[in-house]
Amino acid sequence: MHIAIKTKEEQKVIKTSGEFFSVKDTLECGQIFRFTDMGSGRYFVISGDKACIAYNEQDRAIIECEAEDEEYFTNFFDLKRDYSGIYNAALKENVPFLTAAAEKGKGIRILNQNKEEMLFSFIVSQNNNIPRIKKILGRTADALGEKRTFKNIPYGTFPTATVMSEYDQNFYAGLGLGYRAAYIKQNADKLSDGYDLNNLDNLTTPELKKELLSLYGVGPKVADCISLFAFHRTDSFPVDTWIEKVYKEDFSGKETDRKKIAEYFTERFGDNSGYVQQYVFNYKRNVEARHSGKDK
Repeated sequence: MHIAIKTKEEQKVIKTSGEFFSVKDTLECGQIFRFTDMGSGRYFVISGDKACIAYNEQDRAIIECEAEDEEYFTNFFDLKRDYSGIYNAALKENVPFLTAAAEKGKGIRILNQNKEEMLFSFIVSQNNNIPRIKKILGRTADALGEKRTFKNIPYGTFPTATVMSEYDQNFYAGLGLGYRAAYIKQNADKLSDGYDLNNLDNLTTPELKKELLSLYGVGPKVADCISLFAFHRTDSFPVDTWIEKVYKEDFSGKETDRKKIAEYFTERFGDNSGYVQQYVFNYKRNVEARHSGKDK
């Protein structure tokens, strides 16, 4: 259960149990890029045209937002879902690595994010690192989004596809997008012309991925990321170099094709695949790599 407290400034303070909600782990596991570490465990989070401050305090997770955005951020942080069953299902697999990963990452929640923003964000993420992705998306919002503030902190909203379509490929190249500028421009034009990602909601997951793969510049990993982090298709399992390492080192896998690796995990974990992916990705990248002295 979570509760919301109204403040004098017409803002909400949403409080929920922190047992299965680590703000830090949820934000820093690669599913979102528009956030800033404010220090002392507090994060400034931007989604679309809204912002909040989120943090853990004692045994609670706390979200401060505008009163009108209470329902939005309740859904955004997936607060109505019981994550204890997901965690316990991972433990029942009796895989030592997965048990360790689930115990370490039990506070990770899969966010419900803006579909257009996720499409453009994960196109930007291709062959890129997280600090650079964050900078590019920040420059895009600063250049094209509306200027707003929350608790006197300025931020740029993520621009709509209609606004983005008004700028040419060279503009996006100037933001540091490189070859991805063409992908951004063409998809902005497509969405501006009436292609609606919300119309894909009723597709099966295989149908959804096939449709996403038809978009210019969207490959299998990006399609899986959009499926999981924008459409909440938890029977998706994005595969990158970290997941390849998990597959080979911790599940004794022999396949080299990423599609087959993804199929192995989705067949094994079903509708919990996306949650397992976040557990093991977080553990491999942020725990094992750190202990071994390897860079993230």
